[in-house]
Order: sequence, then C-alpha cells, then structure tokens
Amino acid sequence: MVKEQFSSKQKAAMLLIALGPEKSASIFKYLKEEEIEQLTLEIASIKAVSPKVKEEVLQEFYEMCLAQEYIAEGGIGYARQLLEKALGSDKAVEVINKLTVSLQVRPFEFARKTEASQLVNFIQNEHPQTIALILSYLKPSQSAEIIRALPPEMQADTARRIALMDRASPDVINQIEREFEKRLSTLVSEDYTSIGGVDSIVDIINQVDRTTEKNIMENLEIEDPELAEIIKKRMFVFEDITTLDPKSIQRVLREVDNHQLAIALKGAGDSVKEVIMSNVSKRLAAMIEEDLEYMGPKRVKEVEDAQQKIVNVIRKLEDAGEIVISRGAGDEVVV
Repeated sequence: MVKEQFSSKQKAAMLLIALGPEKSASIFKYLKEEEIEQLTLEIASIKAVSPKVKEEVLQEFYEMCLAQEYIAEGGIGYARQLLEKALGSDKAVEVINKLTVSLQVRPFEFARKTEASQLVNFIQNEHPQTIALILSYLKPSQSAEIIRALPPEMQADTARRIALMDRASPDVINQIEREFEKRLSTLVSEDYTSIGGVDSIVDIINQVDRTTEKNIMENLEIEDPELAEIIKKRMFVFEDITTLDPKSIQRVLREVDNHQLAIALKGAGDSVKEVIMSNVSKRLAAMIEEDLEYMGPKRVKEVEDAQQKIVNVIRKLEDAGEIVISRGAGDEVVV
C-alpha cells in the first residue's frame, strides 16, 4: 500500500492536513510541545498529498480508533473478534499488531470493568502509595467511590499522593499487577507512563460526597496548603454558586427541580440563599421559603445529594459552554 512508504510522523502530518486547520488545532491542544514542533515540521515539509494517500491514511486512522474503542470495551480478544467481523481476519490481525506496537493500552484494564465495591476490598489494606497508583488508572467515578470508602485518615493522604504523582516505572506497575494475580493489560509502554496529577484528583474529588470532599480538603489545607489551593482553583462546589453571574445562575435554576433546590438550600449559608432568592421570581422565592419552613429536618446526605445534583447541572452547562465559571481575580476555571 502507498501509505507504507511513509513514517508514522509523516502519516500523522498527512492526517492533520486531511482534517483541516480547525480540527488539527483542536488536536494540538492534547499534544506535548515537542510533538507539536515535530508535526509542524513534517506538515511544512509535505508539498502535496494525493487523494489516494489521503484516503489510505484516513482509513488507517479509522481502523486504529475502532480497535482502541473495542479494546476499551472488552480487551484485546474482544477487539480482535469485532475487527474480524468488520474488516476480515487478515486486516484485524494487522490492525491489532500495529496497535500493540504503537499505542498503549492502560494498565489495570480489568479494574475498570469491576464494581468499585469489590475493588474496595481488593485494595483498602494496601499502602496509600499503591492505592494512589491504582486509583490513578481507574475511572473517576470508581476512584471516587473507593476513596469515599477509605478511613478518613487515609482519604487526604491518598488524594495528596495522586495529585503529586507524575510518573511511574513500568516495572513497578507490572509488579503490582502480578501481585494481585489478575488478568491485566500487558501493553505498558517502555517509556515512563504519565499518571495521576492534579487533574486526576480533581476529577475524583468532584465525584465524591460532600463529607469526603470536606475531609480531604481540610486535611490537605493543613498538610499541603499550596496543593490544596491549586486543587480548589480547579474545583466547583455548591457554595461557589455565589461566584456565578446572575444570567448563569438563572440558566442553572431553569434546569433544577424546585423541591430539590429547597432541600439543597436547607444546608446552605445565608449568602447562598440570598443569591438564589435574588435570581428567582418573587412567587417562586415565596414558594421556596414556604417549602423550607414546613420541610422539617433532613438527613445530611439528602441535603448533600441535592446540592451535588445542582453542581452537576452547573458542570454540565459549563462543559456545554452555556455558562462561564470564574474564580479569584477573574480567572476562568474549566471544571
């Protein structure tokens, strides 16, 4: 095939050319500086790409994406079966072989397909650094459930270790995998693997319950104030609704059930209540006040769940670009 005449970098450059400047610019956001520099040089050196080569490069990219999706769903064996049905046996083997050479399948693949409640028993007695390593590879929702189940004194320590984690040796990862005697992903890169970091722990903390979140942040503020401040700037909690502009608050409230809003306000401070009431109609404000008056005591968890639902609405709208979240001296924070 024509595309076999080119290196991986050349094909990547051709792919970006084929995708066009707007999509290519979006891809550059996820690349390292040296990768951008190398691709830019490759793109500059390419005079023209024939329609045939462009079609083959796009097809190869599609096949690799398809294989990665299947692997994420059910592992290498599952991916091979589906690719054989979609592309034929020979093509499936070719794509899988390329994938094992050029792409990395994340370790602890088995764990991402296991219930978090089972994983708690699996790792809770391990050293906090080992727990942090494993949680860095899991889905944020899984890690949130596990970190919530840890003893309070371990929660902040584990969170801190995830945030400060940068790279881990493949040998260490493989050793941990072997010790647990599980069927794991074996395609760990020969180079050191980037894991953890502030983004990872923010994703996790954003999905734990408020009690766990407060415990983690209060302990981090004592043990590592600088790190706690960095994490807080990346997060959005219910009380931060006071930082939204009126238009954004009104947009959020249109998505929130009035009774859930009343429950959320049951445990909120006066400043939050004032902001909410000033952004609803007088009639609705009166209804909420009446609801609060006759509501009676509520469990803390019920109040926290109601507040979390509103935070989830805020995050969803922010992700969709419908509202803007700002912190500090006007800095925009992407949640």
